[in-house]
Amino acid sequence: MIPITPPSIRPPFARYAHAVEVTAGARLLFASGQLGLAPDDTLPEGAQAQAARCFANLAEILAEASMTPANVVRLNAFVSAREHMAGYMAARDAFVADLPTPPASTLVIVTGFTRPEFLVEVEMIAAAE
Repeated sequence: MIPITPPSIRPPFARYAHAVEVTAGARLLFASGQLGLAPDDTLPEGAQAQAARCFANLAEILAEASMTPANVVRLNAFVSAREHMAGYMAARDAFVADLPTPPASTLVIVTGFTRPEFLVEVEMIAAAE
């Protein structure tokens, strides 16, 4: 995986790459959007706790595919209100803090999810060479 961040455009706002190149022949993993639900169907309160649970779920998906967070090449995240951005970003930053290559990343504010108590959803693409 090769991060692409051209010096001719503004640097990223946080720890992410503007793009990540995946070399030919890589194994790709596409994860559906994960909500902050635990295996017992409990939902933590607050955007940061829900986002942390989303990332924990994604880590379990990665492990099942014999991958780690270092294999993540793209994150797409959705929060239900602007005030949830900071909590999401704190959880995302913790997830990517030690990665050798930060993933490409997008955050979108949406009007809501299937249940009003859901505040965050995170999708992921990973690649293993």
